[in-house]
Amino acid sequence: MQRYFLPHQTLITQPIQLPEEQAHHLLTVLRGKVGTPLEIVLADHCVYQAEVNAIDPVPTVMIKERLATDAELPVQVIIACGLPKTKEKPELIVKKGTELGATHFVFFESERSISHWDQKKVTKKLARLEKIIEGAAEQSHRNALPTIEYLPNLQAVVNLKADVKLVAWEESAKQGETAILVKTLQSLRPGQTLLALFGPEGGITEAEIANLKQAGYLSAGLGPRILRAETAPLYFLAALSYQLELLNAGKSH
Repeated sequence: MQRYFLPHQTLITQPIQLPEEQAHHLLTVLRGKVGTPLEIVLADHCVYQAEVNAIDPVPTVMIKERLATDAELPVQVIIACGLPKTKEKPELIVKKGTELGATHFVFFESERSISHWDQKKVTKKLARLEKIIEGAAEQSHRNALPTIEYLPNLQAVVNLKADVKLVAWEESAKQGETAILVKTLQSLRPGQTLLALFGPEGGITEAEIANLKQAGYLSAGLGPRILRAETAPLYFLAALSYQLELLNAGKSH
C-alpha cells in the first residue's frame, strides 16, 4: 500500500490536504479516487490508515485508524561519509541506507576526498538527496524520514554528539581487528545514538584517525575484505540490524 510522509502535519485538522507533490502522485500515478486506501505518517512518526475523502478541488484524506507498526531501529544511527568521487555514490548510500534504517546522513570533505561540492550547489544537491530519501522511506515503510546535512571538514563531524562513535578503518581490517564492532553492537541500548564514520575512496589518513581517537571514536574493522566507500556503510547497517533486530528476536523465542 502506498505510504506518504507528512512530517509537518498533526491530527488536529481533518480532513488532511495532501501536499502538491503527493497529490500529483496519487492522482496521476496511482489513479487514486474517492475511497482509495493509503497510509500516511504524521509528525508524531506514527502510521495511520487513511482513505481519499475528496479529489476536487484538491485531494484530501481522512484518517481511519492508527496502525501499530514501527519499522525503526531501536537506536538512532548517524552515517557520516567522506565525499565519494561520483554523484551516484551518495545517492546509493542514502537510498539503501534509508532502507536499512539510518536516521541521519552526513557527507563531509576529508583529506583524501577527490570530489568537492561547490558551496553554491550544496543546497541543490541536498534537496535531490532528500527526495531520494523520501522515496526510499516510502518504499521501505519507515516511520520517520531520515535527515541529511553537508559538513565542510572532518572537524565539524568530530563535534557531532553521539553516545557511541565508531570509525571504520581499513588498517584495522588489515590487522585482523574484529572485536570492537561486535562488542560495540552488543553493548548498545535502546534510545542511544550511534555515529559511524566512513572515509572516501582513498581512506582515512593517520592524522585523521588520531584526531578521531582523541575525540572518543573507536577504530573498527569490517571484516577481512576491503570494502568500497559506498559498500562499507551499508555493510555496517546490515550488521547493526542483525544484532539489534534479528539476533535478539531469535533469542526471545
